[in-house]
Amino acid sequence: MNSNTKQIAKQRIQVLFQQAKKAYGTNPQLSSLYIETARKIAMSARIRLPIALKRQICKNCNTLLVPGDNCRVRIKQKREPHVITTCLKCGNQTRIPLRKKKEKIKLEQNNHTNETPRQA
Repeated sequence: MNSNTKQIAKQRIQVLFQQAKKAYGTNPQLSSLYIETARKIAMSARIRLPIALKRQICKNCNTLLVPGDNCRVRIKQKREPHVITTCLKCGNQTRIPLRKKKEKIKLEQNNHTNETPRQA
C-alpha cells in the first residue's frame, strides 16, 4: 500500500474514534461498531493504532473503555509497577507496565557491572 492510502486510513480511524466517543453516551453498541470498523481499517491498511487510541479499546469485545463507567483502572505494585484496566462488560484485563524501557535497560546494565568477574 502506498503512503496516500495509509494517510486516508489514519484519517478515517481518527474520525471513527471521534464518532465512537460522541455516540458512547447514547448508543454504546454503535460506539463498539465504530471501534470495530476502525480496527479493521487499521489491519487492512497494515498500520498500527496509536497507543493513546489502543488503550481506550477492549481487545476482547471492541468496547470503548471509559474509566468509571465501563472499566476499572487500578495501579499494582507487585513485581513491577503496572496499571491494570479491567473491562466490566467482558472481564478482560489489560496490563500496562509503568517503568520505561530505557530505565529497564539501565537497571540491567547496572546489575551486570556490579557483578564480580569469574576467576579461571
